[in-house]
Amino acid sequence: MGAFDGLKALVTGGASGIGLATARLLAAEGARVAVLDLTEAAPEGFAASVRADIGDDASVVAGVGQALAALGGLDVLVNNAGIGAQGGIEDNGDDEWHRVLDINVVGLVRVTRAALPALRASAHAAVVNIGSIAATAGLPQRAVYSASKGAVVSLTRAMAADLLPDGIRVNAVNPGTADTPWVGRLLERADDPAAEYAALAARQPHGRLVAADEIAAAVAHLASPAAASTTGSVLAVDGGMDALRPRKEG
Repeated sequence: MGAFDGLKALVTGGASGIGLATARLLAAEGARVAVLDLTEAAPEGFAASVRADIGDDASVVAGVGQALAALGGLDVLVNNAGIGAQGGIEDNGDDEWHRVLDINVVGLVRVTRAALPALRASAHAAVVNIGSIAATAGLPQRAVYSASKGAVVSLTRAMAADLLPDGIRVNAVNPGTADTPWVGRLLERADDPAAEYAALAARQPHGRLVAADEIAAAVAHLASPAAASTTGSVLAVDGGMDALRPRKEG
């Protein structure tokens, strides 16, 4: 018996990286899974693979509707889709600030809003939002991204309070720097990719990048009916980066 036997799940940004790892784990644990993504088709093995733009409400309504029709209902929503951004507060104009906040924050709202009627009909409704270490630790050259993920964490707690009477749990996972295609693309643009990779790994106390499968396991825990008393929580999967201050030897 899997932890998600008989349950139905929708994962946004589920065609690659953390989203794909999460979708695969939920499916392996018995869930019927639909994947929603902007540009990529998910591998075979899911109930549905839907293309939708979370920056456009009409696209979200249509995409979520298509996913729910394929699933026949919804128990678990994983809001993973989002975009990255670099630079300090002087490095990006208003258009970029609006773009990142619209996708990473309002996009999450659009998807959840479209899914709420189906979630309200579930006896095991759970929403898991993907935040970031950038929400809780000051990282250089990540101003707009950090602002957006800080908003996701605050929004998670507000959603949990609002949806508690409906029996819908809402939690978040804050990954550290993860070994994903998005980070891979950042490394490709670095002057010295090997040195940049080493620096990203070294800033996390356990000395390496976080694996997508590790983040997926945290999402599955929070989404599982076994965590029925957990809501409004934020689980860090960051190698200790936020909470630990290890002493350097020598």
